[in-house]
Amino acid sequence: MSTALPARDGHDAVVTLDRREGPFGEVVLRQRGRHFEIIANGCFLMDTADGRSERLLIQAALDELDRAGSAAGAPAVLIGGLGVGFSLAYAAAEPRWGRIAIVERETAIIDWHRAGPLAGFSGGALDDERVTVLHADLLEYLAGADGERYDALCLDVDNGPDWTVTDSNSGLYGADGLAVLWHRLQPGGVLAVWSAQPSPAFEEALRAAGFSDVVTHEIPVARGVPDVVHLARRAG
Repeated sequence: MSTALPARDGHDAVVTLDRREGPFGEVVLRQRGRHFEIIANGCFLMDTADGRSERLLIQAALDELDRAGSAAGAPAVLIGGLGVGFSLAYAAAEPRWGRIAIVERETAIIDWHRAGPLAGFSGGALDDERVTVLHADLLEYLAGADGERYDALCLDVDNGPDWTVTDSNSGLYGADGLAVLWHRLQPGGVLAVWSAQPSPAFEEALRAAGFSDVVTHEIPVARGVPDVVHLARRAG
């Protein structure tokens, strides 16, 4: 049953639509006015108010592949984190992408897109024949033994390298995690990582891990520091 919190200071009331306990803690879907929010372990993760930076995550990776001329044919992309669906919908709307894998560890989030309030934001992309939904923890999947490689890895599973949703996610941004990401990319492949704030330390970690062409794109927001997309390439 949905529960509503009272509106304050003229702001929209917050309605809790679903609350689940899973292996990684609590995940909550809330509605605030016409927008939806995902809260993980009490930490605001994302909402449907503005998807510019989530779309840039995908577009920046494709632009870098084009610039470097490093993807022959239709490139394969892996998107880490389904979230509110902006990144997946944007990728599925681009015919140049070939195989599109989406990795999401939370059953609740997948459910909210398949038959829930977030279905409109992923725009039916889950039914695209190019799309495969991988219900798994991102780092565990990437470290798996199958060795499948991608032309682009687009990751949006935290509020950034310096602000993880769960402690276990921090391993993704350290030396061992970056080595896994490097090996999962095709030569010349692109890594794009969304963050709620710039991280110069993460830029240095990318270079130390052997990535080249490390840049950070900023996306202005209404209040506070810009959202960013960290971009790097595995040299061909």
